[in-house]
Amino acid sequence: MTYAIPLFTALLVVLLLIPPIRALALRTGFVDRPGGRKIHGQPIPLLGGTAIYLGVIVSVLLYAGWTAQTKTILTGGTLMALTGLLDDSCKAKGKDFPVWPRLILYLAAAGIPLLYGIGISSVRGWEGQIAFPQAVIWIGTILWMFAIPNMINFIDGVDGLASGIVSIASAALFLAALWQRQPESAVLAAILFGVSLGFLAYNFYPARIFMGDSGAVFLGYTIAVLAVNGSFKSATVISLAVPVLALGVPIFDTAQVFLRRLLKGKGLHRADNLHTHHLLMRWGLSQTQTVAFLYLVELAFTLLAVILLLLYPSL
Repeated sequence: MTYAIPLFTALLVVLLLIPPIRALALRTGFVDRPGGRKIHGQPIPLLGGTAIYLGVIVSVLLYAGWTAQTKTILTGGTLMALTGLLDDSCKAKGKDFPVWPRLILYLAAAGIPLLYGIGISSVRGWEGQIAFPQAVIWIGTILWMFAIPNMINFIDGVDGLASGIVSIASAALFLAALWQRQPESAVLAAILFGVSLGFLAYNFYPARIFMGDSGAVFLGYTIAVLAVNGSFKSATVISLAVPVLALGVPIFDTAQVFLRRLLKGKGLHRADNLHTHHLLMRWGLSQTQTVAFLYLVELAFTLLAVILLLLYPSL
């Protein structure tokens, strides 16, 4: 199967769905209103995550087969998307969704890959394959599956940033999957690239729709599944590093934000203006310049990942 077919299917589904979804959000008041930390000056439709979700699900069901990866996305990804949608609904009403229910639901979704046999299980060392203890597999997989969706959500604060970063990261993971001869992962990476690119057409500055928490955490969850079932499955040191580098911008952003919050004595879950995109804009960059700069940083990370994979395929 050519990978262009699932890619363009996902792209087309998103492009066709966004106009009616946007109209529905405006008609029902499902919008993100300006104020507080927000930098947009008018209400923006907040249902973009629905188009992202449907674009991935339709394409996966058509082209990815009834595999453990597909089942994980259908169950865990749906749980993440619905939880994010509840959060978005509260925001549209000017309310906050409670932290603890959201945390519990995200953790539940993070454990679902393990139910289908997807997990970070071993690594190839100098003396052969080293299998991880069961507790390490569970903890490592759940931490990864919980962290990446939230990291993608954290960077979704400037028009086009999250969707553009996921586009670049999924392209890198697509190349990695081809190099490692993992067609199942390559199909999912192509679908993610198509969905992210289609959404970016409506989300780049000035954004006409936001993906909301539902879209951000679902994208993050799906790309986290892709990494665990793809590069992490190869179990070499370099293959483990590839998705970490491919997601370098959200990982770096989260690390520096948490460090700043700790130094200021703030709660790690408290929203603030300490993210990298906030800092760049305070330094005088426009939204477009900020996003372009972070795209370049993300491209540098992904280029390094691809070079390492090509130079040291067996390390």
